[in-house]
Amino acid sequence: MDKELLELGWGEKWPAPAKINLMLRIIGQREDGYHLLQTVFQMTDLCDWLTFHPVNDDRIGLQKPIPGVPEQDDLTVRAANLLKQITGCQQGVRIEVDKVLPMGGGLGGGSSDAATTLVVLNRLWGLELSLQKLMEIGLKLGADVPVFVYGHTAWGEGVGEKLQAIEVPENWLVIIKPDCHVNTKEIFSAKDLTRDSKPIKMTDFIEGDGRNDCTATVCKQYPQVKDAMLALSKYAEAKLTGTGACVFAQFLTELEARNAYASLKNEWQVYLTKGLNISPLHNRFKHG
Repeated sequence: MDKELLELGWGEKWPAPAKINLMLRIIGQREDGYHLLQTVFQMTDLCDWLTFHPVNDDRIGLQKPIPGVPEQDDLTVRAANLLKQITGCQQGVRIEVDKVLPMGGGLGGGSSDAATTLVVLNRLWGLELSLQKLMEIGLKLGADVPVFVYGHTAWGEGVGEKLQAIEVPENWLVIIKPDCHVNTKEIFSAKDLTRDSKPIKMTDFIEGDGRNDCTATVCKQYPQVKDAMLALSKYAEAKLTGTGACVFAQFLTELEARNAYASLKNEWQVYLTKGLNISPLHNRFKHG
């Protein structure tokens, strides 16, 4: 590959970070069925890794399709196609995805992969779209995509797409992925789900109001999630991220987090990571 292509970032590995929801309140429901939320998204340094390979035609494809997922349904392919469609770009790409984040875990892996695709191809294809425009395109792919494009810890409202940057402690995290996939649609349509939480202010969250309105419903329907929360709560307060299935706990020191991780890793699928206020993807752009 020639030097110019490498300098642009073709053939490099680009991060697509996991997110956690530090708080999630459901304060209402729109007529179209979407729930109105208040939430806080924080990025982590646990990432999928995407590589974009140049091609000589205008085709979009995957280096290795994910088993069971038709190529055209893959969120990275959909993101690239949507970007082409909106801009009229005539270029193609072959996308390689190194999956690290568990699927169906509430860490936003697919949405993050789509966001990294939008942000990086915007650069590689020389499209020069604003971050705001990329967020608007991302929203067409899923409610969580804009926050990954935004790339900063954020207070989210609406369906999660109205974002305001905030700073929170960058704590160490231990995340457990229980052996189940939570069906988000099923949780949001559950009869016993709280849908009328009173809205809170950012200061309420900062002062410690960090509940997730989905926790009781998810634990009731998925015993594995409840068991994971009980296991993790021996070390620190355990919380559900999004609708799960992943649960996480925050630790003030790396040593405490490593000790919890070491104790849990023989029985659970567990990850040791760190909360970040700025996405690793945006850090890469900042530092060239």
